[in-house]
Amino acid sequence: MPEGFVSHDPRFDRLVLDNAPVECLGSDFRWIEGLVWMGDWNALLFQDLPRDRTMMWAEATGVSVWRQPSGKANGQARDRQGRVILCSNLARAVQRVEHDGSLTTLADRFEGRRLNAPNDVAVRSDGTIWFTDPTYGIANDYEGLRQPSELRPAVYRLDPGTGALAVVSGAFDGPNGLAFSPDERRLYVAETGDQTRPDPVQVLRVLDLAPDGAVLGTPRDFHKISPGYTDGLAVDESGNVWSSAADGVHCLAPDGALLGRILLPARVSNLCFGGSPQRNRLFVGASHTLYAVFLSVRGATWP
Repeated sequence: MPEGFVSHDPRFDRLVLDNAPVECLGSDFRWIEGLVWMGDWNALLFQDLPRDRTMMWAEATGVSVWRQPSGKANGQARDRQGRVILCSNLARAVQRVEHDGSLTTLADRFEGRRLNAPNDVAVRSDGTIWFTDPTYGIANDYEGLRQPSELRPAVYRLDPGTGALAVVSGAFDGPNGLAFSPDERRLYVAETGDQTRPDPVQVLRVLDLAPDGAVLGTPRDFHKISPGYTDGLAVDESGNVWSSAADGVHCLAPDGALLGRILLPARVSNLCFGGSPQRNRLFVGASHTLYAVFLSVRGATWP
């Protein structure tokens, strides 16, 4: 087991490569968010959020600025046409970066009231866009712009074809990262809680979905991340959930068991699988530093 890897279950040992240590790809960022792999570019996009810029990392060229200003962009994903879908703290909106670089606002209001600050986003294989909307991006001026909230935090589903926006679940105080299982029968959502409370509820939850994406029942607790709390999520081809934590990355089995941890010196905010063409590299944003590690499992792909 490489240095910094801690196994809690023999299943974790099969996911780790003995000769693949954690690598530092860049540092001196203020707070990293929104990692998304661009396979056709062979590059990673991520946010240097407080600096209001979207960064790019590529093996051959290292780190560069891709877009600035970014609108204090947070979570990112790609749609079925390869466009970047992003959450903007300043615009309080879900936006799409078109192939020519222009921006299209997809959602910024629900029932006439402004969204809070969409935080993270995932695109289902049917093209629908699912995103979380806590109040973190309007709570202070560091990652957004301090403003009053007009809506309760919630998880939403957007049909980009019709523009229809619906609440998936309002049973969260601070919905954060989200990710689908490989079969899209589960939606994992990080409940980071109401940070204004002295003891906010913080747990990784899961919503069960029907084949057509309909939500079945209410969110159920999946795993309590300790130490710290869950934020960003990534799912591998076997359905294991890789979650951010205060001490690094935690790997959870589909049954919720803690398989193992990758210890890092700073709190992790976001992560994703990438690397072309196998997608067997886990990229990790830990506070001000970007890390990556090769694994013996690939990131999930969807139909």
